[in-house]
Amino acid sequence: MTARLAHIFRHPVKSVGGEALDEVRLTEGQPLPGDRRFAVLHEAAIQHLDGDELRRWLPKSAFLRGVASAPLQAISGGWDGDHLVLSHPDLPPLRFDPTRDQATLLDWLAPLWDPSGKAPAARLVEAPQALTDVNHPWLSVLSLSSLRDLEDRLGQPLGTHRWRANLWIDGWEPYAERDMQLHRIRIGDTVVLKLTERIGRCAATSVDTATGRIDLDMPKALQDQFWHQDFGIYAEVQTGGTIRPGDEVEVL
Repeated sequence: MTARLAHIFRHPVKSVGGEALDEVRLTEGQPLPGDRRFAVLHEAAIQHLDGDELRRWLPKSAFLRGVASAPLQAISGGWDGDHLVLSHPDLPPLRFDPTRDQATLLDWLAPLWDPSGKAPAARLVEAPQALTDVNHPWLSVLSLSSLRDLEDRLGQPLGTHRWRANLWIDGWEPYAERDMQLHRIRIGDTVVLKLTERIGRCAATSVDTATGRIDLDMPKALQDQFWHQDFGIYAEVQTGGTIRPGDEVEVL
């Protein structure tokens, strides 16, 4: 079976929603454009601001995140023009301009985050680099074959959204990506990615994204099945270009 790119996902605000893309142009040495462009800083990390600005990457512990508050995982949505449109099963939909109206977002998030007992949300920030979980300009690559096998092993549907990946590949053997570290793949005619390191999973992946409620212990499940907690692999763009779902994926 020929491997193909199945899905492209972008998450404009870290841990807050996500959207599918019909195409994206990747640039050498850069992450997926617009992914984790924004994040919500909490009060315990406010000292990292330079005035009102965040001028450097910070670890995920500085922000609102699904591992600390499961209901955040049920947020979906993305860009509609210059506004973000978000939805959650327990809240009315929200439409706001993240560059002008962050207070609206913080108020909307409060009933999802405040019960966590963590420091309150303080500010929606934008950094000079993507606020991903690793301090590298990488994107994440996951396999639908691996997902289907894991669903069979655990006896329940898991879906793609709990993993918050950028690219999903279909057609590889299950878990083939684990052994592809430092290998390169070509997507479509021009884009080349170097696969860098496996993605270790935290408890945020234990949450059913349809409800925002924990439905299993995913790190434990991965550990029980494979003696590690990895699922997916990071990648660095070596040759840029435009990719679309349906593009062929070749291991070089």
